Amino acid sequence: MDSYTLNGVTNYAKLSRVALDWAHETTTYHVRHRRGRGTAFRGRRAFPGRSRPWAMDVCIIGGTGLISTGIARQAVDAGHDVTAFHRGETDADLPDAVSHVHGDRNDAADLERVAEAVDPDVVVDMVCFDPEQAESAVAAFDGVDQYVFCSTVDVYHRPLDANPATEDAAREPPVSDYGENKAECEDIFMAAHGDAFQTTVIRPWSTYGEGGPVIHTMGWGTYYLDRIRRGEPVIVHGDGATLWGPCHRDDVAGAFVGALGNEDAYGEAYHVTTEEVISWNQYHEYVADAMDAPDPELVAIPTDQLVAVAPDRTDPLLDHFQFSTVFDNSKAKRDLGFEYTVSFREGVERTIDWLEEHDVIDDWDAENDDAIIAAWRDATDSFVETLAE
Repeated sequence: MDSYTLNGVTNYAKLSRVALDWAHETTTYHVRHRRGRGTAFRGRRAFPGRSRPWAMDVCIIGGTGLISTGIARQAVDAGHDVTAFHRGETDADLPDAVSHVHGDRNDAADLERVAEAVDPDVVVDMVCFDPEQAESAVAAFDGVDQYVFCSTVDVYHRPLDANPATEDAAREPPVSDYGENKAECEDIFMAAHGDAFQTTVIRPWSTYGEGGPVIHTMGWGTYYLDRIRRGEPVIVHGDGATLWGPCHRDDVAGAFVGALGNEDAYGEAYHVTTEEVISWNQYHEYVADAMDAPDPELVAIPTDQLVAVAPDRTDPLLDHFQFSTVFDNSKAKRDLGFEYTVSFREGVERTIDWLEEHDVIDDWDAENDDAIIAAWRDATDSFVETLAE
């Protein structure tokens, strides 16, 4: 595993590609045979006759997150040289073939130095969340062949105008600050398309997998799984009939790898989401089945009431979970070879197994769900009794 740290003292690098000089505590990189920034793209066709692409130098900004680790593994398996640029603060289970560069993507100088040091053909940006970050990235990586930006389906207004939504669905008004910022980042990268580099935008939805949580109405707390396992009542918003669609990170990652050097993906945006849309009631039933637990006791509580009593825990519910959403993946299947191969039942069992193996499932009573449930039941009982009198 090769690694080196920007603005660090100890540095290890791909010596066949990069010569290192350092003075004081700042590393200066001298790159051999590098094309100039802003020069024309290499112009090679990635998929001649739709065949496998050549080996490329791929720089993943992020590299240690849930989707990033899947991309890194599959890109290595596809024969690409992969470098992960991250802060070095998160351990990740990555192949030894992945090189690591430590630095801060919010530091424009770090971005410039990693661009010079790694000299990537393709950049995959997994941690760009605001327009300032996007603008710095365009400046730093001007001249690479392709820039693949991880966006989100949160760029769309909710509720959707129609299901399933295609990539040209309405954005305004934005559903959240997060979605609005991601949409602005998309616009910046697309404005750079054909000038600084070729741009590809990929919009995942609800991605899960080993190393990540299992979401639920009240957020990401793992105590939910202990409640399911013990047969304790579980809160579901509304009547549990709204639609949701988790997609395992291995399938999402496969689409990103399918975009690398793929001319069909240049200047395009893609949904990469589930092909197995289920209700929230079904979602909880699948989780219970995966844990060999009793049928879940679901307590349906209106969304507005949950937001009123637990505002610090219900942002995802307010912005996303309460809406039925379905996204059309046909474009990604056509151009990127996207396939939905991991069913939610299989994937959630794998995810729960990982959480259990790492002993990170909290106790069932770690949050105040029981108090919320008791108060709601008392209120509804009183409502029924009053009308029955």
